[in-house]
Amino acid sequence: MGFVILAVVLFVVIGVAMYFVGVYNGLILLSRNIDKAWANIDVLLKQRYDEIPKLVKVCEGYMKFERETLEKITLARTACMGAKSVGETAAAEGMLTQSLKTLFAVSENYPDLKANNNFTQLQGRVSYLESQLADRREFYNDSVNTYNIRIASIPDMFVANSLNMTSREMFKVAEQERQDVEIKFDFPK
Repeated sequence: MGFVILAVVLFVVIGVAMYFVGVYNGLILLSRNIDKAWANIDVLLKQRYDEIPKLVKVCEGYMKFERETLEKITLARTACMGAKSVGETAAAEGMLTQSLKTLFAVSENYPDLKANNNFTQLQGRVSYLESQLADRREFYNDSVNTYNIRIASIPDMFVANSLNMTSREMFKVAEQERQDVEIKFDFPK
């Protein structure tokens, strides 16, 4: 009889340990996927930051009267590079995205610029990177959401709390990105 009780206790202990290991491994996998998703966003951001100075340089010769637009892009790029948290990055990215939208809209008034092969290639490249960033942000937020749900759900929350796992911040769109882009042309008279 003692042997049966010992076997049952041992079976329960092994079952609880295996459950804990399974939950732990699942949470670690989700956590690492979030880190990977953020690293993938960083790769695209770096590519975009590398392309923007080239785009600005091509535009400078044509857009003599749009200095403010080009300066906003440069300032936004600098802010993005200095962002430390997800929230700071989201805000800086919003400024940069808005500035690029304005630049592309303003470029419509410069037929020589639109015809410039370098500008067209850089515009296409930056637009492609913007599309890729949107996809990666969506994947990042999906990963964060799944992780946050898991660490808040019973019984996984007990394992998460014992390991000091806390919820992660989602990539949120800045308020300015939700509004229409105002485009105005101030040509000298």
